[in-house]
Amino acid sequence: MDRRLFLSIGAAGATASLPTWAQSYPERPIRILQGFAPGGNADAIARLVGGEMGKTMGQPFVVDAQAGAGGTIAATTVARAKPDGYTLLLATGGHVVAGALYNALPYQTVSSFEMVSTITYFPFLLVTQANSKFRNFKDVLAAAKSAPGAVAYGTAGIGSTHHLAGELLAKMAGVDMLHVPYRGDAASLTALLAGDVPFIIAPPTAVLSNIKAGKLRALAATGPQRWPGLPDVPTVSEQGVAGYDVRSWAGLMAPTGTPRAVVDRLNADMLKALQLPAVKARLEDIGGEVRGSTPEEMKTMVATELSRWVQVVADAKIPKQ
Repeated sequence: MDRRLFLSIGAAGATASLPTWAQSYPERPIRILQGFAPGGNADAIARLVGGEMGKTMGQPFVVDAQAGAGGTIAATTVARAKPDGYTLLLATGGHVVAGALYNALPYQTVSSFEMVSTITYFPFLLVTQANSKFRNFKDVLAAAKSAPGAVAYGTAGIGSTHHLAGELLAKMAGVDMLHVPYRGDAASLTALLAGDVPFIIAPPTAVLSNIKAGKLRALAATGPQRWPGLPDVPTVSEQGVAGYDVRSWAGLMAPTGTPRAVVDRLNADMLKALQLPAVKARLEDIGGEVRGSTPEEMKTMVATELSRWVQVVADAKIPKQ
């Protein structure tokens, strides 16, 4: 039998074996849960991408914020949902951080979900006051090496991706720095502007307006390349910590057991949305590098990130939650 005919017969058989609802999916609105406050990055990404996917899939995407516990409340709801493609999770880098930090979650970080596609990656920025004695990140390293434990940095809280980024940085640089946790990015920014900490680790959206206003100076970006929004700011890797790479990300997940035909439909329409100039421009404005993926690529990324943060938590002796 001709191989192409054989493959087409096989594909037809696979489709025919799916439930009727999977073949006609979607037939009603699709719900995207995200685990952070309305109006934040995760919410904006879910609404932007979901809005465009709704146009091509013929059903609206309704975004629901279930904030709290580092995104684990929303993840729990999705993990327990019927695997029919109508309840999805807008996951972020905090998803794997929670998996590394919490002793017992009601779901498995990787195996409780079908990955659909990554959406965007974005670095963090190391930021200080404009009049700081630290002119670049090399100055921070020099100070930390000369006075172990004396150089402090602020983050959005214990167990945040920002915090783990700082712990990994200290480990790779061979220095000891003091972590000062705050309740969110806004609180850490307020502390920095007040002079309570010499620098903070924060996402671009939290600090960019103050950098442009001349109140703050970016010392370094945490990704492997310079952030396009501030192309003159070197990376951490360029300034003495070779190989350092910490980025958060956003991506779409479904409950495990969701039929592959449904996952593939979601993936295809996601990738179409990410190619639209308006969507790409908006995601870049938020601070991200737009990058879709296959479900398999996303699963590998999530598993790799989880392993890395589990090791960072263990090395830094961060108490499990």
